[in-house]
Amino acid sequence: MDETTQTFSVRILTKSKAVGKDLERFVLNTGGFRLTDPKERPDLLIFEPGENFDKEFKDIETLLAADAIGEFFVTSQNQDTDLLLRAMRAGSKEFIKQPLEEREVRNALQSFQKRKLQTAFREQAPAHDGKIIHLMGTKGGVGTTTVAVNMALVLAEKVGVGAVGLVDLNTVFGEVPMFLSVQPNYHWGQIAKHVNRLDATFLLNAMAKHKSGAYVLPAPNYVDGNLPATEDIIERLLHAMKETFDIIIIDGGQALDGPALKVIEMAEQLILITELSLTCLHNANRLLRSLEALGVIDRDRIQLVVNRYQKRNDITIEEAEEALKKEIFWKIPNDYKVTQSAINRGLPLHEVSSRADVTRAIEGLAKTLVTDETKLKPKENKSKWKFFRN
Repeated sequence: MDETTQTFSVRILTKSKAVGKDLERFVLNTGGFRLTDPKERPDLLIFEPGENFDKEFKDIETLLAADAIGEFFVTSQNQDTDLLLRAMRAGSKEFIKQPLEEREVRNALQSFQKRKLQTAFREQAPAHDGKIIHLMGTKGGVGTTTVAVNMALVLAEKVGVGAVGLVDLNTVFGEVPMFLSVQPNYHWGQIAKHVNRLDATFLLNAMAKHKSGAYVLPAPNYVDGNLPATEDIIERLLHAMKETFDIIIIDGGQALDGPALKVIEMAEQLILITELSLTCLHNANRLLRSLEALGVIDRDRIQLVVNRYQKRNDITIEEAEEALKKEIFWKIPNDYKVTQSAINRGLPLHEVSSRADVTRAIEGLAKTLVTDETKLKPKENKSKWKFFRN
């Protein structure tokens, strides 16, 4: 809808003719408004209540319920608390005190215009519903942040999926900014304090933009005295991000508290990062069982990814799959030299070594997760190794 051509109709009902004339002049001087005739439904009603204002507000409420008016403003010399409260309960968007000031009237009218134009835009625009991909490690140090960061940069720079957000939920040792050599001005704990203002403009201005195009939102550090987030705050933050970004990559660390479970519940996919070690696989088994028991996410929305994979490992892929009763979705080969160089230099893997197997594996994982072909056919169990069955 074109803001320059949209005109809104206004009806003015006042006890004082002088006040009515002033309001008419202020409305017409603002631009984008016209006065209605008595038979026309007004987009905006400005009225001045009398002494029996309770009955008048009941009449206004009837008009609102019947959609006979759009919004209404109240103007009055009387600024008694009872009148103000009654006006608010009836749904008044503005209370314009008398004597009138043109600037105050103009500001109220311009706020009305902005609300109406934004509503019209939202109704015309297709609903935006971004996809949350949550990465979680089976223990500290398995490379969750490396995978999350590089997946986000690949999606933003190479795959072209649209707007990509990268969120660090590790509130003790969050390291995402260091991996990218960025210095964000805000963390999500500060942004969450303004949950009522969360929209695309607010988020994009608050988040740090990496040269790849990905937007980065670091975690508050509990060690520095920041208070933990609540489930409600996390939910509202992620809803705002889903309306802003096409893909949201979340580095979730190993947390499994209430807020972390809320993230997992909202995620389209949970990527569980593990290594082929007894400790990691034992933890993976416990996590899978716990998540299934809690009912926060379906098992088919969880993808197992083996990091630092080596062909000559004491535990094979087949043995791990049988132990966990779940397919290994992806393997990322071990390459300490390239990954450590990328971390120390604050660069993505593809800038350090674009041809390295580890770089290509993470790029392949990122591309696969944003296609429809994200499920592999179950393999036949080849081993009878059962050390996790109980």
